[in-house]
Formats: sequence, structure tokens, C-alpha cells
Amino acid sequence: MSASTQPSSEPVSSKSAPREPGLSTLAVHAGEARQKAAHAITDPIVCASTYTFASTQAVIDYIEQKQDREEYGRYGNPGEKVVERKLAALEGGEDAVLYASGMAAIVGLLMTKLNAGDEVVFFDECYHRSREFCAKHLSRFGVVTRQVKACDYAAMAAAINSRTKLLVSESPTNPHLSVVDLEQFAHLGRQHRVETLIDATLATPYNVQPLKYGIDYVLHSATKYLGGHNDLLAGVIVGSREQLEPVRKLRGIMGAINSPHNIYLLERGLKTFELRMQRHNANGQAVAEFLAGHPRVEKVYYPGLASHPYHDIARRQMRGFGGLVTFLVRGADWKETAAVVDATKLARIAPSLGGVESLIEQPLVMSYYEVSAEDRQRFGIPDNMIRLSCGIENAEDLIEDLRQALEA
Repeated sequence: MSASTQPSSEPVSSKSAPREPGLSTLAVHAGEARQKAAHAITDPIVCASTYTFASTQAVIDYIEQKQDREEYGRYGNPGEKVVERKLAALEGGEDAVLYASGMAAIVGLLMTKLNAGDEVVFFDECYHRSREFCAKHLSRFGVVTRQVKACDYAAMAAAINSRTKLLVSESPTNPHLSVVDLEQFAHLGRQHRVETLIDATLATPYNVQPLKYGIDYVLHSATKYLGGHNDLLAGVIVGSREQLEPVRKLRGIMGAINSPHNIYLLERGLKTFELRMQRHNANGQAVAEFLAGHPRVEKVYYPGLASHPYHDIARRQMRGFGGLVTFLVRGADWKETAAVVDATKLARIAPSLGGVESLIEQPLVMSYYEVSAEDRQRFGIPDNMIRLSCGIENAEDLIEDLRQALEA
């Protein structure tokens, strides 16, 4: 009998390896206790600014034994812990730190990681408020911000030096929807021993999980797809427990925490996360394909289209391409472009994205109205650009609405 057919002396188990739970199962159950207060199926909203102890010895035990309970509202809330565990599970991370907004989350991380004399390198299509915080405010404390062209890895490598502490990008970016090669981005960080952050708000954990590519931190504005209903503000940083421990401690000092009611809304919104993302992805793809074939549309930015410059990378990394579609109205000035926005009947004119309602805006007006024409050109924001966040309405209705608006 050959070695390959020699019977093993080890007992053969009839049990197969446990199956990893699916994303909807995690969205519904991860982080939650099976039996909850008052036997309710939902976690309670705990409206407490402080938490009591039975005795002085109970306080000492809490400190010395590092007990998992609450002390003061700025340091944590029972519902917050549930949502953090759920978000970490969805992203495939060890831990998550929840904040009052996406901006509070990135500010919390940057303030934890950067000291005077340190440098941070951004791809230049990152959220403009994130870059503004570094360039205008962290600079007052001696932190240097460098910006290089999005997805130009050679330029980013050239910008790294011994003082660089963090590499930052969105993926996909907003509103251009450029897609970062996460393997290459993570490799740059490891090669130079610099930590990496990806703002994956537009992708969500349904479409991509950057930690699996070696990224150190993932940022989400949970206001968007994670909450999903345009009714809350929240942000989260996901990563390893060790790396996030100082981030959590500084959040307790800065107080950038969320409210108990917002935490409840976020947990409730997450229950339908996978189902909503499936519709967002389908609507985004259908709308992008319609716009790409319309004679009044000059260009469509959407990674699900073969014409997109990062389509191959997106197809390799992403499960779907999200609900955000950006397009240019052919030959239109800013007023003619505004007329198309105003003619839509389903999509509401508003900032933000990722909710069940479709939202439409003209970036020139909504985000860059007070920016000079030269800066808008530098940021790649032409007068005829429209950004549409597809909600979960029927795709046929969204397309018909766009058709009549473009032809009005």
C-alpha cells in the first residue's frame, strides 16, 4: 500500500468545517446577545450619562479587573458596543470604534496617530473635508500634508519619507469613482512601514473588505449606506484591537461619541444592509448603462462600466459597484445642468448618499460653489457634472425620471 493510501491512525471526523455566516446573518445577529433585557428581541436604547456601582469595592473591582461594563457615557454605551461588534464582523476586523460622524472618525484617527513633524499622504480625490482638516488645521500643529494624483502609486511612493506616518485614500473616490488597487496600496504601506487608511464609504463591506488586502484601517461614514435611511449621523474606524486601543482612549477624551438613539437607528438600519446593497448595486449599474447610451450625456463615471478606466481593478476587487453614478451633461453650462437636476421628480436635491431615497446634486453648487474656477478645475469638478445617488426605488422608474429630465 502506498503512502498516499495508508490509513491514518487519527480518527476521521464526520463533521465538516463550520460554515462562515453570510453577510445578512452577520448584519442581523453579529454582536448581539441572544437573550436581551426584558426578553426583547431588540437591544434597548440606554439613555444614561452615568452608570452606578453597588459599592466602593465594586468600583475598585471594575478598575483592577478591567470589567466589561459602563462607567460614564463619554466612554461607552451598551448599544454602542453591540453596533461596534456588528460593524467589525461585517468588515472582517477585530474591533471598531464608533463616532458621531464620519468626519469625527477620521479626525479621531488622525489626532491619535500624528504628532508635530509627522506627514500624511493623500490621493487627491479623497473627500475634500478630510484633506481640508489636514491641510488647514493639522498644519497649525506642525503636521505636513502631501497630496498626489489619485491611483498614482509611483507619485505616492515618491512622497513618502522617514516622517510619513499614514497613507490615505477613498476607494471608490467621490465623485469621480476612481478605484484604488488595494493590494498595491497596502504593499506601499508595508514596504515603507507606514500605516494605511481606506475610506470605503462608497464601497461598503458588501462590495469590498479592505482589511483582507492588508489595509490597516477602514473608515466609513455610517451616515450613508450602513445606516441607509438618511436619518442619522455616524462614523466608524475598523481595524485590529491593538491598533485601535489608543484611538478609543482618545475618543473618550475628545467626546466625539454618538447618541443612544442614533446608535439604535444604526443597529436597526444594519439589519437590512445586504438586501439594500443588492438593490443599490443593481440600480447603479442599470442607471449608469442608461446614461452611457443617452445622447445628452457626455461621460459617465461608474466602475461597473467597461469604459471606466478602473473597471478591471473594480471587477477584480469588488462584488458590486454601488449606487453612486456621476455624469456630465453634453455641452451644458452650469445653468443648463442645474435645469436637468431641477427637472427630476423622484430624486431629491440634497447632499449625502446611500439612503433608500435617491438623491441628486450638482457638485459645483452643492460642494464647490464658493471655490474658485481654477480650484474647481484642479479638483476635476466641471460645470456640467451631476452626481446621482441611486436609492432602492425601481430602476425602471429612476431611468424614466432621468430620461424626462434630460429631455425636458
